[in-house]
Amino acid sequence: MNKNSKYNHQQDFADVFLSRRDLLSRMGNGFAGMSLASILAQEANAQEARKAARKLQPAPSPQRSGNPLIAKAPPLPAKAKRVIFLFMNGGPSHVDTWDPKPQLTAYAGKTLPIANLATERKTGVGLASPFKFKRFGQSGLEVSELFEKTAQFADEMCVIRSMHADVPNHEPSLLLMNCGEARQVRPSFGSWTLYGLGTENQNLPGFIAMCPGGYPIQETQNWQAGFLPGIYAGTYIDPNHREIEKIVEHIRNRNTTPNQQREQLDLLRSLNKNHSSSRGFDQQLESRIQSFELGFRMQTEASDAFDTDNESEATRERYGKGNFARACLIGRRLAERGVRFVQIYTGAGQPWDLHDDLEDGMRRLCGEADRGISALLQDLKDRGMLEETLVIWGGEFGRTPAVELPTPGANAGKMNGRDHNHWGFTYWMAGGGVKKGTVYGATDEFGFKAVEKPVHVHDFHATVMRLLGFDHTQLTYRYAGRDFRLTDVHGNVISDLIA
Repeated sequence: MNKNSKYNHQQDFADVFLSRRDLLSRMGNGFAGMSLASILAQEANAQEARKAARKLQPAPSPQRSGNPLIAKAPPLPAKAKRVIFLFMNGGPSHVDTWDPKPQLTAYAGKTLPIANLATERKTGVGLASPFKFKRFGQSGLEVSELFEKTAQFADEMCVIRSMHADVPNHEPSLLLMNCGEARQVRPSFGSWTLYGLGTENQNLPGFIAMCPGGYPIQETQNWQAGFLPGIYAGTYIDPNHREIEKIVEHIRNRNTTPNQQREQLDLLRSLNKNHSSSRGFDQQLESRIQSFELGFRMQTEASDAFDTDNESEATRERYGKGNFARACLIGRRLAERGVRFVQIYTGAGQPWDLHDDLEDGMRRLCGEADRGISALLQDLKDRGMLEETLVIWGGEFGRTPAVELPTPGANAGKMNGRDHNHWGFTYWMAGGGVKKGTVYGATDEFGFKAVEKPVHVHDFHATVMRLLGFDHTQLTYRYAGRDFRLTDVHGNVISDLIA
């Protein structure tokens, strides 16, 4: 770029041009502006008085300059520095994986003595699990044969068998689990984490969501920034792709040199800041500027981070050949490079939504997941990262203990699958300061409803935020006149889950 060209005089352009809006504003806003200033001053004083009266820590304000993704220390002692969230979208069956129910065998083919077996569709008689359970580790954790490799880490896990949500539908349950709100647009779990902690690697996105082959149900809403600045939104990656140009579009600029790109970005930043300074702080504009900068920096590191060919053949073999397994390997590579929040979905749509052919589907899904997850946990442990990395496993809800009856348009007319169940299901966590070798809570004797120490999604979020070093009631953002948080006005930290 010619530094003597007219394009270097962007300040001159900013001073010469007067938009129609600016002209009208200068002509008609004199006395109105004086009145408005008085009103705004009164409102500012009122807000300060309210803050003092509430004696609450004010919500962090958006940064007007610098890098909003810079790593920050949490306000409380943290157990975990980063999160890898393994999301089994579609709703995995807890009674076939992590929550053994021998009574289902006794009631196989019989009506279950449950007063209100209410779920999304009609259910029938009890459906026994076709899989065997056995105990693992010194903790004696009972796990299905489907997760025999992952169960080798039983003594590292904290298993919650009493999770519950609000409704038995995919869309609201996915949003509740990912954003803390089933209906309204809210920032995602990962976005809140990035907002609070920033990220340790400025050359990669701080929040990455991977879903092989496309999007899960609710698509990009699962990793949205909501009303937070857009820079905190998750970056979607499809681990099906192998070439870096397909994994990250436009990762390389083949028309200009890095120096020329840097000059272009400097000019663009200068013009944008002139534009912003004349209109006040604009979150969307600031997020756009930061995105340009991040995109430029990614060219130096993203190629290496997503290239699993750099791993040894033995490592790739240990993870397995499937796309979810490869995503787990990429997840470990991102975590060790300082990415704050990695979420890995098992595939497009809802693969675990097994209304039919439960046994075949579970063997197929767990076969790939078990291998990839166990390799991930082993790698994190071998590298000394597991204690500082919180690994989470679960879906949007569980499945019913009773067989689903044939429903037009809902299944293939078979009677060998389970319906959605939000009343009770299982999550587990490993590493990141959780209480190891622990089983917390329980569903009833058939696995339908959480009856002992129930944990709502809001409680789960509050607990994870505490592991990351936050009081969930204090990590807030002011929007539309009030302070919002991931747990809204709900949630209690479950101290028994924390070491």
